[in-house]
Amino acid sequence: MIQITEDEFRLITDFIKEHSGIHLRDEKKAMLVGRLGSIVRDHNLNSFMSYYQLLKHDSEGKELSRLIDKITTNHTYFMREPEHFSFLTQEVLPYMNRTIKDKDLRVWCAAASSGEEPYTLAILLADYFKNLAVSWDKKLLATDLSLSVLEEAKKGIYTKEKLSALPKIWVLNYFDKINDQQYQVKESLKNEVIYRRFNLLEPQFPFKKKFHIIFCRNVMIYFDHKTKAELINKLYDALEPGGYLFIGHSESISRETTKFKYIKPAVYRKV
Repeated sequence: MIQITEDEFRLITDFIKEHSGIHLRDEKKAMLVGRLGSIVRDHNLNSFMSYYQLLKHDSEGKELSRLIDKITTNHTYFMREPEHFSFLTQEVLPYMNRTIKDKDLRVWCAAASSGEEPYTLAILLADYFKNLAVSWDKKLLATDLSLSVLEEAKKGIYTKEKLSALPKIWVLNYFDKINDQQYQVKESLKNEVIYRRFNLLEPQFPFKKKFHIIFCRNVMIYFDHKTKAELINKLYDALEPGGYLFIGHSESISRETTKFKYIKPAVYRKV
């Protein structure tokens, strides 16, 4: 196994933090070496310094995407943290239905991963607005830094086991059966989700219009305090007044320093 020097570890972890916000402490050195060793070998490199140079000159971002896949856990599933979805359908969507005059509902899933979360949201929106679909524009933006998980999400193919958390009527209405073990998201639902690669560390978010609902769950667990605070401020600015932010239940926002209003665990509102 190729060993990593202190300088190499620092250069690579600084690169990771600069380009993804992920903060790796010294105790993560063994994990980093173990997970990146296969990439170094695949490129026939003889040191982590050579790998660092490869990262620096990767203009397309493919190597960064592969790196992020290796060091993060894309652990997601349909209806994850179901309390959020109950609150969304019982409180948030009725409020949006009453108050959005132009019928243009803008939703952003800021950590799309392999698609389970954005498709869950798309199903909830389709179900809620099913009798009002003609008058509402409710497309959902789903972004992630990783190219590979975005490709997986666009395909929308999931095992029968992964769909087990969904009501059977949803599986029937929103998925096509491929075989006994696999299902694919129907094209009509796929068309409601726009997938894009996007880095949450961008100094300015380039969106022309603000969102009414943002899901940014289980992302900030990787960030240090400064990066997290900067992201929270950008998410606040990206929301319409009265808009809602959903974060992971293992995450929190300081009520003393944020402009967000705390609503319930992992749910905040721009006032």
